[in-house]
Amino acid sequence: MSKDLSKFLSLILRHEPAKFGVVLDSGGWTPIDVLIERIRASGFRDLDRAMLDAVVENNNKKRFTVSGDGLRIRAAQGHSVEVDLGLTPNQPPAVLYHGTAVTNLESIKNKGLLPGNRQHVHLSSDRDTAVSVGTRYGKPIVLSVAAGSMFEDGIQFFQAENGVWLTDSVASKYMDVDQMEKPD
Repeated sequence: MSKDLSKFLSLILRHEPAKFGVVLDSGGWTPIDVLIERIRASGFRDLDRAMLDAVVENNNKKRFTVSGDGLRIRAAQGHSVEVDLGLTPNQPPAVLYHGTAVTNLESIKNKGLLPGNRQHVHLSSDRDTAVSVGTRYGKPIVLSVAAGSMFEDGIQFFQAENGVWLTDSVASKYMDVDQMEKPD
């Protein structure tokens, strides 16, 4: 149930809040008591605050954040709806990674990394996470991103509360295919 609930929370808090009668403020926050009420009405009838807290705490990707006062919740990143997470620009490590499917490589070489229906391109600081992300979309490939060079060229980076690095796009000149994951 927790995996299903986690996916459902992502759908509501990142992509389709209005479909479920949830209103996000400009920072992506919504009251937890209202969210629980809406989730119960959508089929998770046994949901209570303890179950929600367990999903937030045990989510291996730390996708959700509870406000300091414990009354509100939001997705840490990954929104396709417009929100301002209030993140300040931050200097990234010299190299970050992006995992995707091999089938996307040609398009990425031509157009660079684009956010698609999300607000930002997502990058990780470790290769293993990128491999895991890429596996979700098919045979994985990992792109090494020269984030330090991008930053020196004036491109902004932000780090979400869960450690994911965010930027508007990545031009192909800043990317290399990780040698260990080249397509056949």
